[in-house]
Amino acid sequence: MGTAAVKMKFMPSSLESSLEEIKIKIEEILNSEDVPHSSFEEEPVAFGLKALIATFGWPEEKELEPLEKRFSEIENVNSVELIDIRRAIG
Repeated sequence: MGTAAVKMKFMPSSLESSLEEIKIKIEEILNSEDVPHSSFEEEPVAFGLKALIATFGWPEEKELEPLEKRFSEIENVNSVELIDIRRAIG
């Protein structure tokens, strides 16, 4: 099987939510799943609110739903949305 490139959007629950803390929690979850490389970018939404966009590789044979559930349980994350997935390698 190959590897899929996954892009997910994380909406913080408020302007006061620390995107850096959310990013650390995302990285911890990805590291526990043996996903060594991830990248992050911030996307302006409105009125100073920014979303965090995470991009990472994911084995095609593994389901994403359990990972999304773990992400949605991160403190100060209001929503998690899968915005892109495509075959990267394989």
